[in-house]
Amino acid sequence: MFARFTRASRFAARSFSSTALNAYKVSVLGAAGGIGQPLSLLMKMNTKVTDLALYDIKLAKGVAADLSHIPTNSTVKGFTPDESDGLATCLKGADVVLIPAGVPRKPGMTRDDLFKTNASIVRDLAKACAENCPTAAICVICNPVNSTVPIVREVFKSKGVFNPKKLFGVTTLDTLRANRFISETVGSDPTEEDVTVVGGHSGITIVPLISKTQYKGKIPKEKYEALVNRIQHGGDEVVKAKAGAGSATLSMASAGARFAGSVLNGLAGEQDIYESTYIENPEFKDEGVEFFASRVTLGPQGVKEIHELGLLTEVEEKMLATAKETLKKNIKKGVDFVKENP
Repeated sequence: MFARFTRASRFAARSFSSTALNAYKVSVLGAAGGIGQPLSLLMKMNTKVTDLALYDIKLAKGVAADLSHIPTNSTVKGFTPDESDGLATCLKGADVVLIPAGVPRKPGMTRDDLFKTNASIVRDLAKACAENCPTAAICVICNPVNSTVPIVREVFKSKGVFNPKKLFGVTTLDTLRANRFISETVGSDPTEEDVTVVGGHSGITIVPLISKTQYKGKIPKEKYEALVNRIQHGGDEVVKAKAGAGSATLSMASAGARFAGSVLNGLAGEQDIYESTYIENPEFKDEGVEFFASRVTLGPQGVKEIHELGLLTEVEEKMLATAKETLKKNIKKGVDFVKENP
């Protein structure tokens, strides 16, 4: 009995200390979906999250009740549109907002095909965020990210609360796939890989910078081309394997939780927090590319530093040029949507 009490006391002391220093509210919008549920579970397990708020059109309360039984140092509550102030209450005081809400891809669909439905969802959620938690870090998972992130920016600008350092498109899944797939190609430990992936978050806009790894020039041409193609179109593997029953949800939840965790670590003042993420990047604005997935350092104010691309190979330069042309159209699509549907 004495030993058990001692362990419990030590655990309580650690929990109290952690809470005092790192107490954050995280809101998940679309928490009952295929991505939302595992993402919410992973955020419940994050020790920096002390207040987890879940929102969805249905089932959010059930997901919250389920997660509330897990003995971590956080409270969790669910909200639905049935409550007149449900969304507002979910968002008020949030430090980080994750938006996995939206419809998933089906066989034959590209991320861009999802635009008409998901654009309206993101616009409305962005309005609620701008009104209830304008200083929160907004992490957009809802596809097509290349277009939905600009939608959030336009809404925040219309409300006079846009902060480019705190608006993120979550492209972390591209990084996770790159790390996994390159390890399979070269026979390495995937947990030790760190491939920088830039550009956007769909098909040819995804540009893995293999030249920035230790494998520059060491992967035969055919294997290199196959690797790049798989990183760019890895999501298609999942859509096909699920035979129309869904898209990448579990891996996306893992990616979303990793990125949110990095944002929280940055907010807490931890050093050397690096991620690739789709952000407003002044480097390419003159080319008409206002958003670009870039490697950044995260800090207490959100984006602390945007890292330059540096020297690239000729093949990577060509991929980058192709990505930029597509991104221009994707970004314009998001901006025009808000103009036409304020």
